[in-house]
Amino acid sequence: MTPEPPGVNAVTALVTEAAAAPSLHNAQPWIFRYLRDTGVLRLYADPKRALPRTDPENRGLHIGCGAALLNLRVAAAAAGLTPIVRLLPDPACPELLAEVQLCGTGPPDGALARLDQAIFRRHSSRLPFRDEEIPGAVRQGLSDAARHEGAQLLFPGPWHVQTILELVRDAEAREALTADVREETARWTHAETPRPAGAADGIPGEAFGPRQRGTSAPVRDFAAGRPMPGRGWAPFERKPNLALLGTARDEPVDWLVAGQALERVLLRATTDGLVASVASQPLEWPELRWAVRDPVSAMAHVQMVIRLGYGPEGPASPRRPVADLLDVL
Repeated sequence: MTPEPPGVNAVTALVTEAAAAPSLHNAQPWIFRYLRDTGVLRLYADPKRALPRTDPENRGLHIGCGAALLNLRVAAAAAGLTPIVRLLPDPACPELLAEVQLCGTGPPDGALARLDQAIFRRHSSRLPFRDEEIPGAVRQGLSDAARHEGAQLLFPGPWHVQTILELVRDAEAREALTADVREETARWTHAETPRPAGAADGIPGEAFGPRQRGTSAPVRDFAAGRPMPGRGWAPFERKPNLALLGTARDEPVDWLVAGQALERVLLRATTDGLVASVASQPLEWPELRWAVRDPVSAMAHVQMVIRLGYGPEGPASPRRPVADLLDVL
C-alpha cells in the first residue's frame, strides 16, 4: 500500500530543517517545490544567490544545496519517512538538483534520524577553540559519517596542516588584492552589529568572531579591513584540528554528494560535542586547490577544509522565511 503524501504543514517543517544547512557566505541558494499530489519535493538551485566571483563554477552552491538535502533526509527520517532521492534527475534542467519522493516504503533510516536533534544546534563557530586533540574514536566516527554519504574524510598530519594554513594565508592575500572578490564578500557580510533590520541571509557581524592574535587558525576574517567598533582580539588554537573532505571525482553530482557528506559530518560532530567552521578560501582559487590535497592519501578532489575542536558554539546566522523558499503546486 502506497503511503499518503505528507501534508503541506509536514513538508513546511521538513524544509525549515533543510534550510538550517550551512552555505557559502550564508547565501542559502536553494528553492523547494512540493508536488502535493505525488509527494515529490524538488530541490532547485537559486541562481540569484550564486557568488559568481568567489564560486564561478557553482561548486560551493552545489555543496550548500547538498547540505540542505542531507538535513531534509534527516528530518524526514525523524518524522518516520523513507525518502527516495534522485540527484540531477533532468539533464535538460541543471537547476533541478534533486528530486525527493517522500512516500518511499520501508523503515526510516535510524542513524539519520538520530542526527535530527543536532540540526538547529549546529552553527559555524569562528571563536577560539581549545588546544585539545580529538580522540581517535571520535575521528573515526566522523570519517564513517562521510563514508556513508560516498565521500572521504581524513585528518592530515602536522606537516600538511602547516601547508594548508600557508595556502589559506595565500588565498586571503589574493582576495585582498582582488577588488571584485572583496566587493562580493562585502555584499554578503554585515559588519554592523547588531545586524541590519530584516537581514535574513549573509554572515552577521556577531558571527565574525574576534581577530586573531599571534596564531593562524584558518578562520576567514569577513571584516576584511572594514571597521568594526568593539570587535576584539583573541589567541586561537596553536595546533588546529583540520579535516579534509573529498570525493573521487569533481562533477556537479560529486559536489552534491560532498555537501551531504559535509553536513552529516557536521551533525555528527555536533552530537559528539565538537564545534566546527569551514575554510574554503584556498579551494576558491584553482591554482591553490590542487595543493590542498594530501599527496600521501587516495583523495582525488578536496571539496572542503573543516576546522574542528572543543570550544564555544558560534551564534546562529539568520535564515530566510520558509515562505520564501517553498512553493506548493
